[in-house]
Amino acid sequence: MERKNFFLQYNIVLTFLAFLFLVTEGAPQSALVTQLPGFNGTFHSKHYAGYVDIDERHGKNLYYYFVESERNPSKDPVVLWLNGGPGCSSFDGFVYEHGPFNFEAGKTNDSLPILHNNPYSWSKVSNIIYLDAPVGVGLSYSNDKADYDTGDLKTASDTHSFLLKWFEIYPEFLTNQFYISGESYAGIYVPTLASDIAKGIDAGVKPAINFKGYMVGNGVTDDIIDSNAFVPFQHGMGLISDKIFEEANAACQGNFYNETSQHCKDMIGKINRNVDDLNTYDILEPCYHNTVPDVTTDNSRLPMSFRKLGETKRSFPVRKRMFGRAWPYNAPVREGLVPSWPEVLKHTNYVPCISDRIATVWLNNEDVRKAIHAEPITVIGRWRLCSNKLIFTHDTGSMIPYHKNLTARGYRALIYSGDHDMCVPYTGSEKWTSSLGYAIVDEWRPWYTKEEIQGSQQVAGYTQGYANNLTFLTIKGAGHTVPEYKPLEALEFYERWLEGKKI
Repeated sequence: MERKNFFLQYNIVLTFLAFLFLVTEGAPQSALVTQLPGFNGTFHSKHYAGYVDIDERHGKNLYYYFVESERNPSKDPVVLWLNGGPGCSSFDGFVYEHGPFNFEAGKTNDSLPILHNNPYSWSKVSNIIYLDAPVGVGLSYSNDKADYDTGDLKTASDTHSFLLKWFEIYPEFLTNQFYISGESYAGIYVPTLASDIAKGIDAGVKPAINFKGYMVGNGVTDDIIDSNAFVPFQHGMGLISDKIFEEANAACQGNFYNETSQHCKDMIGKINRNVDDLNTYDILEPCYHNTVPDVTTDNSRLPMSFRKLGETKRSFPVRKRMFGRAWPYNAPVREGLVPSWPEVLKHTNYVPCISDRIATVWLNNEDVRKAIHAEPITVIGRWRLCSNKLIFTHDTGSMIPYHKNLTARGYRALIYSGDHDMCVPYTGSEKWTSSLGYAIVDEWRPWYTKEEIQGSQQVAGYTQGYANNLTFLTIKGAGHTVPEYKPLEALEFYERWLEGKKI
């Protein structure tokens, strides 16, 4: 009997030690990023990068870059970041928005940028995964090109598969709270992925993800509400006169989604002509209309007041361009095939505003590829901000039922909007969050930054809180990609929301 008990206890100890080894083994050393071309400083936390093969038969590889929290990696939330498009790389967020570095342009067009630690990186308060999804985007690839024919549902399913495998590789983060975040067309990616994760939790899928909620910034949501948001936004911002607005409203009977008469179509055309020369991603910023994109920020032809508009506290100017950020381009996303940006550009005379030279030069450098464990150009081709490989179908319809289901189940949701974005205006996000019909528990009010100017805190935007943990938030003076324009304010609301504090 004693011998039997001895072996039983021995097996229990071995099982425990094996589990302990699995959990404490930690991230794979082969994925560790130890140096980056262009950066001569000290990493403020550990970085890992590489591929997760979600379909070994096809060789379907999703690329990720993982930044551990600079504060407390074992306790801080794990956040997945997704850029939009559809088909745009999440290195957009990494390079230009809230990644661990600020990128300063090199001395020549082809020289590598110089990297500095970013004081407003979201890794200050969270672990964050930047994922290139769906496959065919950014540095992600498949050996079977049929995988590039995809859509909303397949993207959600593949990203869920990625997460399950990622947490197997990094089991030490399984107990951390997990959140999804993204912007623009990720207004589709985020709730559809959240829904798949929630279903997986219900079904007992392992490993069990400790999913708590999600964030969406200036996100595509509902084609009718998104469409009807433009004209009220343009009127409210003083871009069209009262007379034009009133005539358009009467001609279209308040419905700008589907023009019901020729008069309505004429009025929408008139409005579009009034705003066509604006930067749709931030109406405060200048937009260059050269046939060849101007990649300089010191354009002597512009008055200093215009050159100053693009400046920020970051070490590089905010990009002054529209190309590449998101679909829709002054149009809602409707059911069916979504044109890619390269397809759209075939039908335009010029690319408005400037290109993404800094990210493009950096990510197409072979030393950088090697340092971040990405396949070389000879294997997967050049990195581009928005993929030209995809055939993408919007096949999920409105996101409102998704949001209603997720929030009703207790998942937290933050819907935030830069209030000067004309691509996916805050007027639409405010409208659909209200349309869920939840009771207002925190009435419309300003929110403030911690930073004081002349002894007083400053209004950073406005917020309204609803039952079922739903929050709507605006960021004053920000464009489509909020952390790019307002990095300090973005980090503040991000930190407070993740910690469950009042914003």
